[in-house]
Amino acid sequence: MTRRHYFIQGGGRGLGLALVERLLARDERAQVIVAVRAPESAEPLRRLIEREGEERVQIVALDLTDESSIAAARRHVGELTERLDLLMTCAGLLHDDSGLWPEKRLADIDPANLARSFAVNATGPLLMIKHFHDLLTHGDRAVIASLSARVGSISDNGRGGWYAYRASKAAQNQFTRTAAIELRRHSKQLICVGLHPGTVDTGLSEPFQHNVPAKQLQSAATAAGHLLDVIAKLSPEDSGQIFDWAGEVIAP
Repeated sequence: MTRRHYFIQGGGRGLGLALVERLLARDERAQVIVAVRAPESAEPLRRLIEREGEERVQIVALDLTDESSIAAARRHVGELTERLDLLMTCAGLLHDDSGLWPEKRLADIDPANLARSFAVNATGPLLMIKHFHDLLTHGDRAVIASLSARVGSISDNGRGGWYAYRASKAAQNQFTRTAAIELRRHSKQLICVGLHPGTVDTGLSEPFQHNVPAKQLQSAATAAGHLLDVIAKLSPEDSGQIFDWAGEVIAP
């Protein structure tokens, strides 16, 4: 059996870490390369390496907001493998400790917060495709996926607000679609999609969970399983689309 190689950006915690753990559990021959901003503090990944071994888990440094860091990570990954079967970008910025928070009114808009949201939610995933796509255009089935959000759908926006997050995720979805069209010229078997995980019990959603019915709040492990199930069923004809955790297409 041929060893499969998976690359997970943002796999040090939350949903990204759950994806790493699920991939290892589902594929006993998998090599999972995990990119985090600060490898020295990625204790859960260190424990995974102790349990699974370095043949199964590798950590690389990558700051999604720094293109030189992404390029350096690409060089590092190229030393580990000549090909990838899955590239997954798990970045998402909705709020942080510096004051970034979903806007309710036009008066709340801050250009600096808009720029940071776009850097993480839209530009970062696109730069991942720019620097890593050549490892997936090998002619066999491969998947490039990035975590998106239903609120990035313009047609689905009936409530307003959340300007930075909505717009940056809409831009991410457009980048996914545009890259999929170009990459199809390089490999007919390469699938490029966005994935909406639903509401997951992580730090990103924690301040807003009181509005979510208990049955709709998923654990990270459950959400990771759903997303990997969706990825497993994708075909080349699905490339360029955005799917939710149940495998349903989200309208742009």
